[in-house]
Amino acid sequence: MTTAPASEPAADHGSGKIVRVNGPLVEIERLEGTAMLDVVEIGPARLTGEVVSVSATGRVVAQLYEYTGGLAVGDDARGLGHPLSARLGPGLLGGVFDGLLRPLLGGPTWLAPGVLGSATGAAPHWQFRPSASAGDEVSPGSELGTVLTRGGFVHRVLAPPRTSGRLEWIAPDADVDEDEPVAVVSGTNVTVAESWPVHAARPVRARLDPAAPLITGQRVVDLLFPVVKGGTVAVPGGFGTGKTVLLQQIVKWCAADVIVFVGCGERGNELADALTDLGALTDPVTGHSLTERTVVIANTSNMPVMAREASIYTGMTVAEFYRDMGYDTVLLADSTSRWAEALREFSSRSGQLPAEEGYPASLASALAAFYERSGRVTTLGGEEGSVTIMGAVSPPGGDMTEPVTAHTERFVRCLWSLDRNLAYARHYPAITWQRSFSRDAETIGAWHASAGRPGWSAARSRAMGLLAEADRLAPVVELVGLAALPARERIVLLTARLLREAVLQQNATIDNDAYSSPEKQTALLDMVLAVYDRCLDLLDEGVPAAAIEEVDFTGATRVRDEAGTEDAASVVRRRDELLEVLAGLR
Repeated sequence: MTTAPASEPAADHGSGKIVRVNGPLVEIERLEGTAMLDVVEIGPARLTGEVVSVSATGRVVAQLYEYTGGLAVGDDARGLGHPLSARLGPGLLGGVFDGLLRPLLGGPTWLAPGVLGSATGAAPHWQFRPSASAGDEVSPGSELGTVLTRGGFVHRVLAPPRTSGRLEWIAPDADVDEDEPVAVVSGTNVTVAESWPVHAARPVRARLDPAAPLITGQRVVDLLFPVVKGGTVAVPGGFGTGKTVLLQQIVKWCAADVIVFVGCGERGNELADALTDLGALTDPVTGHSLTERTVVIANTSNMPVMAREASIYTGMTVAEFYRDMGYDTVLLADSTSRWAEALREFSSRSGQLPAEEGYPASLASALAAFYERSGRVTTLGGEEGSVTIMGAVSPPGGDMTEPVTAHTERFVRCLWSLDRNLAYARHYPAITWQRSFSRDAETIGAWHASAGRPGWSAARSRAMGLLAEADRLAPVVELVGLAALPARERIVLLTARLLREAVLQQNATIDNDAYSSPEKQTALLDMVLAVYDRCLDLLDEGVPAAAIEEVDFTGATRVRDEAGTEDAASVVRRRDELLEVLAGLR
């Protein structure tokens, strides 16, 4: 086999000496030729840091992503001449990594500080199958070959951005090392693995308008507060409101090809439990473990705080990497509040003027830049892919007016606000319809109409109106009692209860109810609205509201558990049975 030419050794970018250590911030002098955001190695253990300030006198300030205990004035520091980059390769799926994309599984050595390791393990080999031939003209994003990974996932080896020209050489069908060149394009070696700066968005050919929803199988989401593929969602909620369970359901059931889960600043034992639960889940599409299409980036509260800041960008870079292969990816960040706290600590130590509640004045722009990297795109290779961002927010004390929550609401297209009262009432998912919203409902309504459900938008609007009216009437009932209300308002309260119990509540422990197809969701909503319309007709015919309230409506709530995940026909039959019972009141 003809091998490709070896790459040239990296240039030396100089060295300096530590003059001051302030927590994760280290000041270095005589480190020449270093630019902002360059990676540096510091001390005998070669701790990893990133340049955040360069003064006119040549003094450099670096933030370290590892514990700085043991560093001393006079220790060496060396610039690497490149920004903080994520090493991307086919071994990411099924792995658990730290905030710098270093593996956390496979042995105790992952805790050792120092040089950035391979995210894909120690010298793995992959079965490379070429898709192009020598002599072909290659443009950025062109598929050169494929690699089969865990669970049969097809990893596409693409020409890197800014790489184009004639394909001079390509490897045959064979096992290759991830750093071994598999192609040469106009003198540039292409390997199975690549590196990309985490703070730089990967380029695309065009950004596309949202078109289709990301089906999650969760009725309160898909019916009332849907999100498009390539959209953005914030999930604010206090402790005990069910954020973890909701995110696990999204991971298991959403119609995405790849899930990137970033555990940012959460408690270590909580994240360990989440990983255990995730490993026990079965992918409903492939029947294999769900971890085979999941990448987990864990930076818990007991890990270095500045690596928490990097973990969000690392996760986004991984999501964009799979998006460029033409896949729909979902990035789940839990939680962005802990990421913002890392920004606050850094700004405090670096002497920046604090803004509201001590957060830096740049908090809003940092959040906007993060969510801006979502979207549905045409990739450089001409494929269509998307990155959907779902960011959990943990407001202290459940205060929804605090800066992180308030700023996040400005930049996202959907808000799934979790309510403590609903959670305590065992109403799950505890997404409240009072504070939640979706700015993409009109777009998704057009998609449903094209899929043969033209009444979806009208039904959603009626359901939202009934829930809002019931909330308005609730304090009145507490004051004067239900019997004092007009008949039509009593029917509104009855219908709102059916909406909550038969449609919006969902039991993750029951197979038939853990996931609902769009057809079953629409059938359940139509059932409740048909019952409401029939009840109003009965009132007009002189039937008293008390007689309607005495009807047994438990069949409406049972059918969600009894009908299969795709079984809309059973729901339609139950609707007809209920309408028949109501017709007997005439």
